Amino acid sequence: MLSIELDSICSRNRYTADPEPVIAELRAAAGRRTDVLAEAAGLFAGYHGGEHTHTLCAALRSEVDGIGPWVQVGQERRHRGVHRAP
Repeated sequence: MLSIELDSICSRNRYTADPEPVIAELRAAAGRRTDVLAEAAGLFAGYHGGEHTHTLCAALRSEVDGIGPWVQVGQERRHRGVHRAP
């Protein structure tokens, strides 16, 4: 449930020009679960690291500890083919 909440925070703020309040909201929501925060933030930054989301993704990469391996997983998921139901 926590990862869903963190994903929602990132998604609704993806186009922000001021990432500080978003980072603060993520930290407050995660509390002591910094492992879950690192995973959610890393997957988001890796998957959505494009032109329009650059500000938030760059802030996540610099402000959230342990994000590196999860960014790689997010990038790998982005480059996979589209999955559809048969």
